[in-house]
Formats: sequence, structure tokens, C-alpha cells
Amino acid sequence: MSQAPELKLTPTPGQTIGPFYGYALPYEKDNELVNQAHPNSVRLHGVVYDGKGEVIPDALLEIWQADEQGQVVSREGSLVRDGYTFTGWGRVAVDNVGGYNFTTLNPGATEEGKAPFIMLTVFARGLLNRLFTRIYLPEDTEALANDALLASLPEAERKTLIATREEDGSLRFDVRLQGEDETVFLSYPRES
Repeated sequence: MSQAPELKLTPTPGQTIGPFYGYALPYEKDNELVNQAHPNSVRLHGVVYDGKGEVIPDALLEIWQADEQGQVVSREGSLVRDGYTFTGWGRVAVDNVGGYNFTTLNPGATEEGKAPFIMLTVFARGLLNRLFTRIYLPEDTEALANDALLASLPEAERKTLIATREEDGSLRFDVRLQGEDETVFLSYPRES
């Protein structure tokens, strides 16, 4: 019996388990939107979990946010951390136990009465496309109650988008890709 010739196809990132981020990582101070010595710096941290509740040791996270006054920053040079310029963007690879840390600022509301939030993008193994979500600050309960996105969700799902403020002032936000307490992910028509 003759065998068919072996066909060698090159897989693309969308067809294989990644991540394939070596070209973009690392760069100096990628997770430091402001210097830790900044008087208003805050630590945003957490762990990324899969559907079985196990940590994902090879995810990549990006955040996008407004500054403390709620202004959406549009400055060039996000990859250059000069210690002075806040660009509102950061990227970090999780560590080998799924943990991540950003040093950033508490974002302000982009409109009067709106709840402040940080946009989070997740790239991870097994994901064919990146995932988008929001991290809301927990303090302004009235703004949270009036937020259109949060109001559209049942209470159990709503709480997956609100960070926890810890005693030291840091924000804790765990990402759960599936399963119990799965983080709510958003769909954007142009990204679908």
C-alpha cells in the first residue's frame, strides 16, 4: 500500500494554541503606566483563570484607560516610558502562576455621572480571538447603579466587572475565562 505524500502546512496563530507574542514583549516598564513613586499611583493586580479554575501561566493583558480627570489620552509613544507622560495604555504578560500587575492611576469618569472604568483586553492560549472586558472602580455606587452596561446585566454577572479595593488602596481584578463567576466579556461589531 502506498502512502500519500506528507503535506506540511504552516499553522497560523488563529489555528494553534499560542500565545505568539515574542515580537511584542518585553519592553521596558510595559506594565508601568506611571512610576510607582507617583503620589497617586495604584496597583491593579489579579490572576487569570481558565474554565476549570486553574491558573493560565501564559496570557497577555492590555489595559486602556482615561487619566484621573477622565480625559482619554491620545499621545504617541505608548511604548516609551519616560516616567512623566501618562499614555493610558499598558501591556503585561502574566507570571507562571497567572498573576499580573499594573502600576497606573485611578481613572476618572469620562462623562459627568458615569462610572470610571479601565478597558481590559485578554490574549491567551486556546482563544482564537482576543477578549474585551471592563474593570469598574468600586467606590461610586450611584454611578455603578446608573451605568448602562452594568444595568443590563444580572447581579451575578455585574459583580464580575467590578474590582475590589484592598486595604492598601490597590485594585484586585481576577479574570475568569469560563465557568463559575465567568468574567463578562464584550463584543464589538467591528471586532467580530
